[in-house]
Amino acid sequence: MNDPVTKKVRLDKWLWATRFFKTRGLATDAVAGGKVHCGGARVKPSRQVAAGDIVEIKKGPYTFTVAVELAIEKRVAAPEARKAYTETQESLAAREILQERLRDDRMASQGERLAGRPNKRDRRLLQQVRDRNSE
Repeated sequence: MNDPVTKKVRLDKWLWATRFFKTRGLATDAVAGGKVHCGGARVKPSRQVAAGDIVEIKKGPYTFTVAVELAIEKRVAAPEARKAYTETQESLAAREILQERLRDDRMASQGERLAGRPNKRDRRLLQQVRDRNSE
């Protein structure tokens, strides 16, 4: 029964143990809220997962598609937790593209925000233009 390949564990416990969620309660809420799918279908937190299952996790703007390698139920160190699953190449590529796009959007919004507020020199030029228009 200690064989990790044939062992099954609750989905919410597995998500917590592999450090996708900080607490088991958050993992349970995510599964119940439809943010976690197993085998392409919406599941309950008590769903049993075993090695070979495909789990899709939506966390913020990111989506992780992982294959379960080990069914662990105890929280372990992060390097050991990463051994319990393998992320698909498509998921990894999509996350990297999204991360770049979000970074570019953030840079663009910061640039607009900084360009939108006039400095002292710009305020003086604007005031000169207003004064000329009012004459």
